[in-house]
Amino acid sequence: MLVLDDVRVVYPDFEVRYDLAVPEGALCALIGPSGGGKTTLLHTIAGFAPVVSGTITFAGRDLTKLAPAERPLSILFQDHNLFPHLTAAQNVGLGIDPRLRLDAAARERVEVALRRVELGGLGGRRPAELSGGQRQRVAIARALVRDRPLMLLDEPFTGLDPGLRADMIALVDTLRRERRLTVLMAIHSPEDAADVADLFAFVADGRVDAVGPPAEMLAPGRSPKLDRYFRRS
Repeated sequence: MLVLDDVRVVYPDFEVRYDLAVPEGALCALIGPSGGGKTTLLHTIAGFAPVVSGTITFAGRDLTKLAPAERPLSILFQDHNLFPHLTAAQNVGLGIDPRLRLDAAARERVEVALRRVELGGLGGRRPAELSGGQRQRVAIARALVRDRPLMLLDEPFTGLDPGLRADMIALVDTLRRERRLTVLMAIHSPEDAADVADLFAFVADGRVDAVGPPAEMLAPGRSPKLDRYFRRS
């Protein structure tokens, strides 16, 4: 289980405080208004934000003071962070060795990951030669070869059209079930993940204001903040 216990992060112009528990193997979609703290929550788990107090644990292990590279997770951003001068296969290979010193077994892992995200045969293309959805698939393949049990996604599919966005979310759901990954995914449109998420966590004003199954969170009357977020009277 991933647990954030009264985790406090302080910046010069704002402060956040998070309490959240996500079962192992679950997909938790982070919903809420822009600027409410979803990205900061993911950055806090990843080790990019300065924790003043509280603890972050995963599978019983305290992550709070670990450097980002020491944490058992991968994180995907909206801009996918691919290197334009490298091929798709090389970008995936960075997940194994940042120096790209890959032996035959490692190169096979790259090819398997590319095939798993339906990019078999495209490993020689550079990002500019791929569509937006294909570039995001490369980023997912890179996360797969890292073989970390916790995956964080910071609205990586926002710029895609609705159909492709649904396909990408379905792919993430399939992969997390196959690999027993725990996934936290910040999303702009809650309805995109309503059919695949185990939990919705509503993040607003730097707090996790409500957590529950999607059907409960989408029902009117759960909380005034949720009703305002969904523009319900």
